[in-house]
Amino acid sequence: MNNQKVFFGSNIKFLRNRRKLSQESVAGALEIKRAKLSAIENGMTQMPAPEDVINFSNYFKVSIDSLFKVDLSKLGELKLRELEAGNDVYMNGSKIRVLAISVDKNNKENLEYVPVKAKAGYRSGFNDPDYIATLPKFSLPSLPKGKTFRMFPTTGDSMLPFPDGCDIVCQYIEDWGSLKPQTLCIAILQGEQDFVFKRVTVQTDGLLMESLNPVYKPYVVPIPDVLELWQYYSYHTRDIPEAQDIQSIASMVRKIHADIKALQAKT
Repeated sequence: MNNQKVFFGSNIKFLRNRRKLSQESVAGALEIKRAKLSAIENGMTQMPAPEDVINFSNYFKVSIDSLFKVDLSKLGELKLRELEAGNDVYMNGSKIRVLAISVDKNNKENLEYVPVKAKAGYRSGFNDPDYIATLPKFSLPSLPKGKTFRMFPTTGDSMLPFPDGCDIVCQYIEDWGSLKPQTLCIAILQGEQDFVFKRVTVQTDGLLMESLNPVYKPYVVPIPDVLELWQYYSYHTRDIPEAQDIQSIASMVRKIHADIKALQAKT
């Protein structure tokens, strides 16, 4: 069996220095002696006490697996910001997001629908399997296998010609770093913010959100404020487009689907 390198001590030191914290302040917050913290950081403690491991994990909001198995100093800035925001589940250096899903009696993933009235609850229960199980669910036979999809309603006119109240089917994005610039996405935002349907570009200072409607100006959302990203796949509406809009809508939809196929061909 290969020996697994352990990064616990160096990771604690890295996280402390990243936050510009002294050993005294961290030791005080965790109610341990500074000498003990110094020994842990310098690898002089081969087997930290279980309660100390749990306390460090809670303090830095980093999973125990990641503290031991991943060299955090090698992660990029985007991943580190997400980790510090509590979105950690890095295993063996690659990012794995925790996504709650539901399945049917044949163990096939459902397509869950998040109605407008469920938006507030979704932000607090998006990673809770019990909550996800309460959402309306159905299946679409045309969806690609092996992917996770969810449906969200739109509100407002910022994404015209997509009509207000249409339903957007999206594919879950696990690795935000792989997102192409100006990818159409549903972004689930924290706190008082809403779900937004925008063209999304990952930047060093956050995620750039751009509307299709030029009336609305682009803006940047800090990465810690984004809970999930879902990439556009298709949309559904009961509204019949006005005659003068049909050609422009059809052209845009063809372009969107062509872009999606091009991206899928590269992956």
